[in-house]
Amino acid sequence: MSRNSRGTQAMHEALPPPMRDAVDEFARHLSRVENRSAHTVRAYVGDLVSLLDHAVRMGARAPGELDLATLRSWLARLRTLGAARTTLARRAASARTFSAWAHRSGLLPTDVAASLASPKAHRELPTVLRADQAAELVGAPGTEPDPLVWRDRVLLELLYATGVRVSELCGLDLADVDHGRRVVRVLGKGGKERSVPYGVPAQRALDGWLRSGRPALAGTGSGQALLLGARGGRLQPTMARRIVNGYARAAGLPRTSPHGLRHSAATHLLEGGADLRAVQELLGHASLSSTQIYTHVSMERLRAAYRQAHPRA
Repeated sequence: MSRNSRGTQAMHEALPPPMRDAVDEFARHLSRVENRSAHTVRAYVGDLVSLLDHAVRMGARAPGELDLATLRSWLARLRTLGAARTTLARRAASARTFSAWAHRSGLLPTDVAASLASPKAHRELPTVLRADQAAELVGAPGTEPDPLVWRDRVLLELLYATGVRVSELCGLDLADVDHGRRVVRVLGKGGKERSVPYGVPAQRALDGWLRSGRPALAGTGSGQALLLGARGGRLQPTMARRIVNGYARAAGLPRTSPHGLRHSAATHLLEGGADLRAVQELLGHASLSSTQIYTHVSMERLRAAYRQAHPRA
């Protein structure tokens, strides 16, 4: 357990029983009703525990005693402690989500956070690899006939070919791959299912993995998981991140994660003329605004090329 997790748990246990119960019920709602990921639930719970701990320090003993002034003073305290704008924006969003739920559940007489303003998060442009760098990374595992090399090759190929999230890729089962149409069926955020195509190089990597790699690693605990770890269990996102970063470092490429490959895939699709809404569908974005950031990445590349090459730049 991390230091932050231990701190959150200690604060949770120190809350008055009505507040502690509200946190637990809110977490169950996020997980079971809204089908949020375990990572998202932990983030919301951490933010809520921080808020309620602050409210207790201000004299509150139950969720119904929360008011807008308490919420604002909580954010102000976080800002004083040096929290970044992105952190403040996320915590304000967590407070609004909890407040709306608590009001619907009868724990709050009004939705006190409905009018809570938050600093607009400064949205950094994602770092993306050039197409040649992405190709170098995907080819980094080489052609050694080793089960883990086959696994790493298909991991990198599918991450870049599909642009799926690493959790989505690690969650794929054998039956989720349609080899005939070269499509994977992905279960995304909120339990939403989508189909994402992949190309011939990824199909070759898949064929090699399923023919020579997976059978060598599969065991009683493998189940129907498409990608396996060294001990035969389902490959976990944490290990997938280490694999990607390790190959990028060994190849002398910029620090890269699975999400970096997702950014790169989206940017390269748009640079190649793909329709923005098609890319939105491929990535599983609920809002088009989430996808539009990649148009800014492409524009920055265009400006850079212009500055470098144009005689009157």
